[in-house]
Amino acid sequence: MKKILTALLTVSAISLAAAQTTPTPIKLATTTTVSSASLSLSAASRIATLAVNNCAQLGYNVSATVVDRSGVTLAAARSENAGPHTLGASSGKAFTSASARALTSDIAKNLSSNPGLADIPGYLVLAGGAPIRVDGAVVGAVGVGGAPSGLVDEKCGTDAVATVLGK
Repeated sequence: MKKILTALLTVSAISLAAAQTTPTPIKLATTTTVSSASLSLSAASRIATLAVNNCAQLGYNVSATVVDRSGVTLAAARSENAGPHTLGASSGKAFTSASARALTSDIAKNLSSNPGLADIPGYLVLAGGAPIRVDGAVVGAVGVGGAPSGLVDEKCGTDAVATVLGK
């Protein structure tokens, strides 16, 4: 019995090790400084305003925040009748998306496997935030809050990005 249990534990350990994947190494800079592209104020302002307008066309009063690649606010817009909580929600979603370089809806889906993400200061793990990419690099993020579904918020924001960036 002891040999069977040992064999089962060994097989389980090998299976677990095989299931874990090793991430691809990243190349670190060898220079003393680095340059990174970031979203312009002009583009950020247009994205925020257009995201609010997109949701208004659907009948929702929302706020939209656009941040740079570091999560610092570049522009915000709020529908005249949006609730006061929507501005903070849009900002939190934008910050979270820029920080994680991912859709906040994807982060929310995976929260059960990594619940500690909800405890990161400034993170708001709700659908409605999307990274803004140019040539594959994250240059900012948009967050929208106020529609009855975070997925509607997300669509208002991603459609605004696509329109402004011509994608």
